[in-house]
Order: sequence, then structure tokens, then C-alpha cells
Amino acid sequence: MLELYFKYPGVLERLRSGALGGEMDRIAARFSEIGYARASARVYLDRIARFSQFASKAGLRDSAAIGQDLVERYLLAIEAPSVRVGAQTAIRHVLRLIQERLPVAREHRTPDPDWQLLAAYDEHLCKVRGLQPRTRQGRILAARRMLGWYKEHVPGRSLSAMTGENVLALVSHLLSLSVNDYTRSATVSHVRSFLRFLRWAGLIEEELARLVPRVPCWRMAHLPPRLAWEEVRRVVDAIDVTDPSGVRDRAVLLLLATTGMRSRELRLLELQDIRWRAGEVVVRRTKARRDRVVPLLEEVGDALAEYVLHAMSLFGVMAPGVFAVMAPLETSNSRVRTGIKVA
Repeated sequence: MLELYFKYPGVLERLRSGALGGEMDRIAARFSEIGYARASARVYLDRIARFSQFASKAGLRDSAAIGQDLVERYLLAIEAPSVRVGAQTAIRHVLRLIQERLPVAREHRTPDPDWQLLAAYDEHLCKVRGLQPRTRQGRILAARRMLGWYKEHVPGRSLSAMTGENVLALVSHLLSLSVNDYTRSATVSHVRSFLRFLRWAGLIEEELARLVPRVPCWRMAHLPPRLAWEEVRRVVDAIDVTDPSGVRDRAVLLLLATTGMRSRELRLLELQDIRWRAGEVVVRRTKARRDRVVPLLEEVGDALAEYVLHAMSLFGVMAPGVFAVMAPLETSNSRVRTGIKVA
């Protein structure tokens, strides 16, 4: 079945070598049966072949003997996170196929001691919370990790003996496994959800979910709140003031950096708003709908005067405007629609 996806003999030979060489045709047939796109199946088969070569070098001869330790060692050897996730998904396909082919091996597996609790939690998420299977899958995984941590760090004690100190230590451990704010926020949400279920089911007596801290997840929080003045200075000094555009850009940047004006306020600035002798600029029609006065530093005033006297007319800017060729009009939606129809 590998011939459905590959045609070169060398590639087929490589895919059929390794510890999983005897399974590759069955895996390819399964991908075809499921309906995977040809490109996706080729990618998965290539990833499985790489794992097969790794398993062969590790001394594995029987595909049924693949263990979690071998899988984890292979995944840890992959540096790129995206490649690691793809390899993990491909290996999951292999393990599922092997388990289906070897039902006897499944019968001798150690039973999951938490399956009843997790099944009840899944039913609660489905029937009470109304969550979809994909969402429930993530919460069940988080609950399994919580139970595993609790058994390891608080051995011999039931869930009813869980304390707030245990919850905080658990959350700290789970957050250390997260890589960004989004996963950290989802982690504490899943912990809170499982603790609420335990309280709802009567397995714990206290409302421990309220002890789980909230992790804010702000958009663009990774960006610096402001530039240092040294960085602003480098940007301003890099402008070519021998060109009229550079004269204008220097005046704009200095105004924005020293007065805190918004883009709209800068576009609506008029000559009469500049108090040259007093060293002030009146900012009108602000976001707060009230005028404010900001200082006009000497360097900024010189740059602004240079622009007004020698460059403003070259851009078609007519008084009283300073930067905008035509100040935006305050119009209603009906006028805008009428203007569009006329145009």
C-alpha cells in the first residue's frame, strides 16, 4: 500500500526498513481507509519511518514492544517544537494500529485506577456543562495530570483530604509546564473546572476552586509599553532632513514622542493651535472630548517651524491644517453612504 503514496524504489526501501518496516504497508492502508489527503499521509509516513529508524538503532525488533520510554526519548531528541508535535501525532497512529492488531496485549494492560472518576467527569462536562468532545478532551487530560501529581506528592491520601496548599503547589507545577500566557490561562481554567466538579460530586468538602489564581492573558502583552528615549533619539537622528519628507517626518515624530498626541489629534492639528511664544500646543477634539494643552519643547518647536516654513506647502497642505491635506470631516453614516453612492 505504500505505492499509493510513493513510487521511488529507494524511498520505499527506506520506509520498509527499521523496527516498523513490517507495519508500514498496514499503516498506509489505514490512512487510505480513513481518507487522509495524499500529502498529509506522505508526511505522516515519513515521520513514522524516522521513528522506525530510531527504534531500530535502539535495539527494538518487535513493534509490539514499543514503550512510552522509547517514545519519550525520541521526542526529546527533536529540537523544533512543531516537528515534535507532528511526530507525536504520527506515533499515536502507530500505537493505535498496533493495539488494534494485538487485542491480547490490551487485556494485560494495567487498569486505569482513575477511569471511573474521569468517566464521571466527562459525563458531567457533556451533560451538565454541554461541552464539545474536543473541549472535554483537553479538560480530561488536565484532570489526569492533576490526579497523577496528587498521588505522587500526597501518597496514601484521598481527594477529600486535599488542602489549599496542595492546590497552590499543583497549580505552580502545571504552570511551570506551560510555554506562554495562553496555555497558562487554559491550565488554571482546567484546574478550576475539575475542582468544581469534585466539589459538585461531593468528593471534596471545601470550595478549593476559588484558591486557583487567575492568569491574565493580554493581547500584545509581550510588546514593550514604551520606547526608551535613547531609542526614540536614534530614530529621530536617523531621519534625512535634507529631504522635505524627512523634515516633515522629524516634526511628526518629535511631536508624538514629546506630547503624547494621538494620530487623529495630530491630523486635526491646526496652525492656530500652536502657541509659539508660550511654547504650548492646544490639542482639540481629543478622545476625552475636551481640549488639553501640552508643552512645546524648543527642539520640537524648531522642527515644527522648519516644516511649516519650508516643507508644508510642498505636500499640498493648506492652512489652517498642519499635516493633513484635508482634515477628516465629522459626518454621519447617512452622509457617508450618500457620498459613496454619488462617487
